[in-house]
Amino acid sequence: MALRITDLKVYMPAKDFEQSKRFYTALGFSMSEGWGGTADFELSGNRFRLQDYYVKDWADNFMVVMGVDDADAWHQHVRRIADSGEFTNVRIKPPEKVDDSLVLHVVDPSGVLLVFVQ
Repeated sequence: MALRITDLKVYMPAKDFEQSKRFYTALGFSMSEGWGGTADFELSGNRFRLQDYYVKDWADNFMVVMGVDDADAWHQHVRRIADSGEFTNVRIKPPEKVDDSLVLHVVDPSGVLLVFVQ
């Protein structure tokens, strides 16, 4: 018998929990309040749990890779959010060609690396 899992959810750190909740909501994720200092986020059936917990070394080494249809459109969307001035720690690199993919790197307000791969 092959074993399987029915659900998978990572716990992502947040340096400033309220700011991180606003950032992921601005990206387009739907948020629902969690329990014990957490909030759940969902977009297109993909989910993660944000937690009001932060360790710099952990956050600086945390990566989330997302497959997307249009890395350029995500770049424009995230650029608008970053340019709003509300999220001063957000960093963005323009999309770059990596092998046969177009890859966008975004660092969230806590230092987590978001990698959008088309």
